Amino acid sequence: MIDKRMTADEAVAEITDGMTIGIGGWGSRRKPMAFVRALVRKGVQDLTVVSYGGPDVGILCATGQVKKAVYGFVSLDSIALEPHFRKARQNGTIEAVELDEGMFLLGLRASAQRLPFLPTRAGLGSDVLKINPHLKTVKSPYDDGEELVAVPALRLDVAFIHMNRADASGNGQVLGRDPYFDHLFCMSANRAYMSCERVVSTDELVRGGPLQSLLISRMMVDGVVEAPGGAHFTECPLDYPRDEKFQREYAATVKNDSEWKMFREKYLEVSEEEYQKAVAS
Repeated sequence: MIDKRMTADEAVAEITDGMTIGIGGWGSRRKPMAFVRALVRKGVQDLTVVSYGGPDVGILCATGQVKKAVYGFVSLDSIALEPHFRKARQNGTIEAVELDEGMFLLGLRASAQRLPFLPTRAGLGSDVLKINPHLKTVKSPYDDGEELVAVPALRLDVAFIHMNRADASGNGQVLGRDPYFDHLFCMSANRAYMSCERVVSTDELVRGGPLQSLLISRMMVDGVVEAPGGAHFTECPLDYPRDEKFQREYAATVKNDSEWKMFREKYLEVSEEEYQKAVAS
């Protein structure tokens, strides 16, 4: 089997201006933040970011790298609305495509299955269709003749996810109770990259938890990055909880441009190794 290990900077090296990227995890939970920090260092612009959003979306909005955000929500969980995303949304500095959470999931499934769309009742009779005029409806070809929303496939150039454990060939394991939809992000993308807390042998991976915890197949992944603390400051159960103190520090920077500048210089415009040392001190 191919050894797919690389660094986060090597993984994001192929990202160019204007690409559509998908970011796994959920809110402020198991987000691939080492990749987000690498994207900030690279400085790539005009991104379309597809995410069940958290600080990944907020940080990339604050650095001015997001052109368009496609999301079911953007939350820090213990802080209901991601403040840097809110600022960008209210100031109109990003294009926003806000979907029902289930519609977002169907968009990923359609892309993963190489379908143009999947039908749903979600959104009918709501403002989702009003604020997203690009969404179309279709009529059932069967006797019921029901009108349904046709959720378009969320096609991705590149996806980034974070797992608890992985082997060098790209099999990934989640140890927390919630798998989220990281596998669909990978399957929806032309290329996918997985960071993990620890790279282990395939034998250890199989012994390390139930087989259903092996969420990611090596066929879905093009690169593996060993990144201890790679989801910080979001939670990564069972390895560590959310760093609530750091999250509050991050959220507070939305109020003051100079504080955001200091935060960015200290935590984002540094190497991953320097970041981990800074948050550990």
